[in-house]
Amino acid sequence: MGMSPAPPVRRLRLGMPRRMVSQVLLMQLAIAAGVVVLATGLFLAPLSDQLDDQAMRRALAIAQTTAAVPQLADDLRDTPPTVHGPVQREAERIREASGAEYVVIMDLHGTRWSHPDPAQVGGHVSTDPSEALAGREVMGIDSGTLGRSARGKVPLRDSDGRIVGAVSVGIEYDSVRARLIHAIPGLFAYAGGALAVGALAAWLISRRVHRQTRDLAFSDISALLSEREAMLHGIREGVVALDRAGRVRLLNDEAQRLLGIGEERAVGRTPDEALGEGRTADVLAGRVTGTDLITVRGQRVLIANRMPTDDGGAVATLRDRTELEQLGRELDSTRGLIDALRAQDHEHANRMHTLLGLLELERYDDAVEFVGEVVGDHRATAEQVTEKIEDPLLAALLVGKATVAAERGVALRVSDRTRLPDRLVDPRGLVTVVGNLVDNALDAVAGTAHARVEVELRAEGRTAVLRVRDTGPGIPVEHRESVFTEGWSTKKPPAHGKRGIGLSLVRRLAERQGGRACVDEALGGGAEFTVVLPEALADPAPEPALEPALAASAKGTAEEESR
Repeated sequence: MGMSPAPPVRRLRLGMPRRMVSQVLLMQLAIAAGVVVLATGLFLAPLSDQLDDQAMRRALAIAQTTAAVPQLADDLRDTPPTVHGPVQREAERIREASGAEYVVIMDLHGTRWSHPDPAQVGGHVSTDPSEALAGREVMGIDSGTLGRSARGKVPLRDSDGRIVGAVSVGIEYDSVRARLIHAIPGLFAYAGGALAVGALAAWLISRRVHRQTRDLAFSDISALLSEREAMLHGIREGVVALDRAGRVRLLNDEAQRLLGIGEERAVGRTPDEALGEGRTADVLAGRVTGTDLITVRGQRVLIANRMPTDDGGAVATLRDRTELEQLGRELDSTRGLIDALRAQDHEHANRMHTLLGLLELERYDDAVEFVGEVVGDHRATAEQVTEKIEDPLLAALLVGKATVAAERGVALRVSDRTRLPDRLVDPRGLVTVVGNLVDNALDAVAGTAHARVEVELRAEGRTAVLRVRDTGPGIPVEHRESVFTEGWSTKKPPAHGKRGIGLSLVRRLAERQGGRACVDEALGGGAEFTVVLPEALADPAPEPALEPALAASAKGTAEEESR
C-alpha cells in the first residue's frame, strides 16, 4: 500500500493583526508601556544619584561634627595611637551615635588613631588623605578596608587653627543601595497603575475608532480613499464639498470645468470669495434651498443640489443642462413654428378656396388683385424689417417672429426709431437677447385684447440699445429684479424642464459685455425691457478715396452744372 501524503505543515506567522482597532490598541499599549518605562527610568536614575549625594553629605557632616569636638586635636597630639586611648573612645562614641560605618582619625602622616577594627589602629590609612590634610573637605564614593562606602573627609585643626590631622567618616554603600532597592517596588506600583490607566484609555479610544471606521483595516481605508478620488474625478457630474465653516475643501475636475475655476483658487475659500457674489454662490453656500435649483455660470445652465453632512458641512452636486436647455428651447421654437405652419396651412387653404371661387366665377381681375394683396402684405413686412435692420440674422429672426406673432393674434411691429447697421461684433449674442425678449413678450400678451409687441433697436455710436415693449399685465415693482434671477418664473414649466432661464441669460450676456438689462413700466401699460450693450458695434469702415483724375473730373462736372 502506498503511503498517503503528509498534510501540509501550517507555519505560525506572527505579525500585526489585520483589524485596525486591534492595531490601534496594540500601538497605544506599546506607547503607554514605553512611556511608563521611560518615565520610571528617568525617575530612578536621578533617585540613585540623590541618595548617593545625601549619603556623602551625611558622612561629611559627621566628619565636620567630629572635627569640632574640643580636646580631640590635643588628644591626637599628646597621646599615642592605642586601642584604649581617648581618641579611639571618642571616635567610637560618635560612630555608634551617628550610625556611621566608621569614624577614622589620622595624624599628618596618615596613621590611624581610631578605627572600628581595633587591629587597624596605628596602621596607615588605605585611601589618600592628602586633600583633607591640605585643608580641603572631600566627599565621594570610595573603596577601602571596609568595602565601598560614601565618605567625607575634613581637616582636624587645633585651637590655633593649625592642621594636626584629618577625620574620615564612611557610610556603608550597601545601605544606600538597599534604600534604592526598597523604593523600587513602590515605583513599579505607580508605574503599573499608570500603565493600567493608559491601557484603559487605549481601549476606549479603540472602541471609538471602531465605531467611526466601522472596523475597517488601514488597507481598506486606503483603498476606499483611492476609489473615492478616482470616482470623484471620473464622474461626469460636478461635486463641491464644503466644511462646517462654509469653505470649499474639495471640488472634482467636472466642478472645476463647470464653474470655470481652478482648485488652487477655490479650496480654503468661501463660495463668495471663489466665485463672486451671485446665485451660484448662494446655492453652494445654502442661502437658497430646494432641489434641482437652476443657476447660470457664464454660458452654462447648471442644476444644483445641496446635501448637508454629519460634520456640519455640505456636499453640492452640479449637472450641466446647457445643451438640454438649448434643445428644449429649440423644441419650443419648433413647436411654435409647427403651430404657425398649421395655422398658415388653414389660412392658405382658405385663400386657395377663395381664389378658386373667383376663377370659377370668371372674375379674373378680382383674383389677380386678391393674390397681389396677399403677396404684398408679406413682402411689405420683410421690406419694413430689412430697411431698418441691416444685419441679416436679426432681420430674419424678426420676420419669423412677426409671422408667429400674427398667427397667435399678436401685432409685432418694429419701431420707426429702429436703425441698426450691419456692424455687429456678436450678432449671435444679440439674436439670443432679442429672441428671448420677444418670446417673453409674446407669452406675456397671450390671451389679452389688442395684444401688441414693439421692438426698437438703435445704434448710438458703438453702443446698441434694445427695447421691447408689450401691452401685457406688466411686472410689479417688487419683482422687477427677481425676473432676472435663474429659476424665477410665473409661468407653468414646459415639458422638457424648468422656466426662468431666458431673462437670466439676457442679463448675463449684457453684463458680460459691460452692459445692463432692466425692466420698467411701458407707456400706456405693460412692460418695457431695456438692454444696453456697449462696444456691440464695430467702427464703420472708412470710405475709399476717389482717384485724383476722377475727383478732378467730378469737380469740373459740378462746376459746369452750377453754371
